Amino acid sequence: MNEEGRGPSAEPLLALIGEHLESIRTALDDAQHALLLTRLKALAEASPDDGMAVRRALQGVRLAVRQLPFGHPVRIMVDGVRLVAAPPGPQAVTEALKLVDLLAAPGGAPVPEPEPEPEPQAAPEAGPQAAPDAAPEAAPVDPAGRADRAADPLLREPALSAAEATARCGGAPPPELIRLPDPQNGDRYPEFQFPAGGGTPYEVVLEVNRLLMAEVDPRGAAAWWYGGNSWLSGPPVSLLGRMRDHELVGAATALVEGE
Repeated sequence: MNEEGRGPSAEPLLALIGEHLESIRTALDDAQHALLLTRLKALAEASPDDGMAVRRALQGVRLAVRQLPFGHPVRIMVDGVRLVAAPPGPQAVTEALKLVDLLAAPGGAPVPEPEPEPEPQAAPEAGPQAAPDAAPEAAPVDPAGRADRAADPLLREPALSAAEATARCGGAPPPELIRLPDPQNGDRYPEFQFPAGGGTPYEVVLEVNRLLMAEVDPRGAAAWWYGGNSWLSGPPVSLLGRMRDHELVGAATALVEGE
């Protein structure tokens, strides 16, 4: 935090991403990495003179890096943001352009120099022919993608099926609701978006999800709800019904607008 008790500006966040390109590529799957690259491209293509466009593009970058695991230095920085020190300036666009070039390289980082090939070795003398090795056992097939689901913390959270969400909404769920594809069970709607006793989605959830662009980036929006938040002193999902709605909206607005 700086002297005003506010979080990092755009340039330090982008610089930190640049310092951890290799670990970011390792921590993200292909879809998550592609999303981060897309968000950085949007920032790189934003007009430096259009402050609102830069802010919105930077919001997309912040949401994309929240897919990183807890404890990753970039995730720690984003989770600790209360308010940025200043609106993002033209330098954010320049830094994003550099990161796009680096992340677009295979492996998500600059391509290393190829290692020299080892010297050829003489073939061993012929001897008694050994029995061929037994064929390795085939890995068991994972039915319905259960392994992927078990490895995804967002899909382990309580959720409603598409049919259940439709029934609770009285029709097609609104696009603002977070919808997570599940390879085993189809589309899942995180349960926290609905009151425990039944009824339609929380209005404050819909409002926050609109700010977080849940229709475009449902995983990033879900990560905000479930993740730590120093401004709110806890994961936002744990504060539904306990904190005033405008405070939850304010926390999401701080992430979006950065001021």
